[in-house]
Amino acid sequence: MRSGRRLGVDVGTVRIGLAQCDPEALLATPLVTITAGKKPIEEICRIAEEISAIEIIVGLPTSLSGHEGDAASKAREFAHKLHEQTPIPVRLVDERLSTVVATHAMRASRVNSRKARSSIDQAAAVVILQSALDAERGSGKVPGELLR
Repeated sequence: MRSGRRLGVDVGTVRIGLAQCDPEALLATPLVTITAGKKPIEEICRIAEEISAIEIIVGLPTSLSGHEGDAASKAREFAHKLHEQTPIPVRLVDERLSTVVATHAMRASRVNSRKARSSIDQAAAVVILQSALDAERGSGKVPGELLR
């Protein structure tokens, strides 16, 4: 397992949730939610540099069958723009059901999803990042698709 902080990104049309992991890459935690319409690429690059991220993990929302629809195309386009703006490696990872998992976890904690939408975006980023960390730890292989 590679050590070093990573930044997890849950791309949405209105909000973008961010999560980070510890330097040992054991645990993902919520970081911040940013507005999608106000130069999010620059903000994410700044945050990634600020936390000394070794990698940026962007969730790729595919269907249960593995098909990539409109949301996946938008996430892929966003990740490529991010890749063009930072020297930090950007990786796309499957994020099937991350928002659903995050929403269920928030409800189980009795958090009102309407009042805590930005928290759900961060929680989805945590699910994306933690899944990537667990996959790498379990298989010894770096998950997802590295953008070049």
